[in-house]
Amino acid sequence: MKLKSRDILALEEMPREDVELILDTAGSMKEIIYRPIKKVPTLRGKTVVTLFYEASTRTRTSFELAAKYMSADTVSIATATSSVQKGETLKDTARTLRVMGSDCVIMRHPVSGSCHFLARVLDVPVINGGDGMHEHPTQGLLDMFTMRERKGRLEGLRVAIIGDVYHSRVARSNIWGLKKMGASVVVCGPATLLPPEIEKMGAEATSRVEEAVKDADVVMVLRLQLERQQRGLFPSAREYSRLWGITRERLDLAKPDALLMHPGPMNRGIEISSEVADSPQSTIEDQVTNGVAVRMAILYLLLGGGEEK
Repeated sequence: MKLKSRDILALEEMPREDVELILDTAGSMKEIIYRPIKKVPTLRGKTVVTLFYEASTRTRTSFELAAKYMSADTVSIATATSSVQKGETLKDTARTLRVMGSDCVIMRHPVSGSCHFLARVLDVPVINGGDGMHEHPTQGLLDMFTMRERKGRLEGLRVAIIGDVYHSRVARSNIWGLKKMGASVVVCGPATLLPPEIEKMGAEATSRVEEAVKDADVVMVLRLQLERQQRGLFPSAREYSRLWGITRERLDLAKPDALLMHPGPMNRGIEISSEVADSPQSTIEDQVTNGVAVRMAILYLLLGGGEEK
């Protein structure tokens, strides 16, 4: 089976059939990660380029491992040491990579919409590794994969997303993806960290964390993105933790078998307590493992892995 999408740019525009195909394929890909020898010849001869204009540990490493596990060659471009520092435009950088023979480009960029621009320039698949405050579609897909794996379904789940929703591309991808798959979403944080008109995306919104968490099947905690904020969006880290931090007492308001999620990196003691981050309800490490499986599935489906068979 093939994806209808040529690129992976946003879950808002991704057909539901593509979401289901990626999640189903990731299940079989995950088995490879646990083999003693993590190598299959599926993408031998393909070259995958990671082009990251922002810092990343999980996403970049996850994509590179996913490509290597399927025998693709990987090239990592660090913009701090590339021709970007000499004034080269994104368009020229992309064309240079293309004529060198790359088969897929994965990009993270601080400007929303930059990945859509890249996809118009290139004739090979482009994967959005996070663009500004817009979307982080592969994170949304791995989060949904983790929920479905642990809960057996997405339809009918109540998912509470708590924290800095305004600056979070993860929150936007999860809202679009989960609503598409039949879950309900409530977002919560200080009023200054909730996007205006968030309800138009189909999510409920509240500033009372107890109200958001009550009877939730999944509690997803977001990092406070201090690097993107202006001063004065909330009183202090201590005040934020007291009013919106997820603690044992607050998590107990959710359903007894509720999942606790966080896309990382975590600010322990601010948006999440160590007690719940390390609890049996936490799926944080599973999310990291599942990220590799989901990205293997995406690369496999985009680059035609197995077509010869």
